[in-house]
Amino acid sequence: MDILETHAYHRRQRRNKSCALFLSLLPFFLSAALYFYLWTPASPPSIMFAGVKSAPVLILAAVVLSWNGGQSVLGVVGGLVFSAVGDCCLVWPELFLHGMGAFAVAHLLYSVSFLSSRYTKNSSSCWSRFLYLILFMVGGGYYTFLFPFLQKDPNSEVLTPAVGVYFVLITLMGLLAARTGNIATLLGSLSFMVSDATLSLQVFKVVAPMQHGTTVVMVTYYLAQLLIAVGDMQAVEDTDEFSKWKRS
Repeated sequence: MDILETHAYHRRQRRNKSCALFLSLLPFFLSAALYFYLWTPASPPSIMFAGVKSAPVLILAAVVLSWNGGQSVLGVVGGLVFSAVGDCCLVWPELFLHGMGAFAVAHLLYSVSFLSSRYTKNSSSCWSRFLYLILFMVGGGYYTFLFPFLQKDPNSEVLTPAVGVYFVLITLMGLLAARTGNIATLLGSLSFMVSDATLSLQVFKVVAPMQHGTTVVMVTYYLAQLLIAVGDMQAVEDTDEFSKWKRS
């Protein structure tokens, strides 16, 4: 009977935490909806628009910080803050390199977080090794594909190596996400790569402007940040539950 009561208690605890998490994420969903409601292809760059664009990610940073405390500051929380800086920079096309630099730091911080002890390591399975190979080949192959288009840019001497470094960092982030064994973290990293790939096709004029290109970029981007944030909160919660189990 005690075992059944304990199981029921833990089940109620998990249900309550899920409800609390959903309620804490409501501001994120509302702010993301506000961005899509206000955005139009003709929207001029402005401080207000930069604030609306970066608000969902800053809200996620606040949620992760409130759930995980200071242990995520130099990890996912820091990555979300730098991502928000990148969001603001990309509102103005002339600040593209600055924005890419901010996102590069974000990927580096995510990678550091994925290496922490709270994430389960899943590097030895065959599917993980296969996924590593696929991510490595896709990252390298896509940069090779983009290279001729980068060379056509007036600022190619700076842009080409900068994009190369960025590709290394986002690919590394994807590889380490696969290593964690956390489904939300892995899907978030893959969604981030899809978002950046779609953006690069438009920024570097690989394809003609797509009618819904920005929508695809931002939906996959916000989804990526949401999944990475949720994955980090799950990792901390699982670690805490394991510690309680060891003490009991």
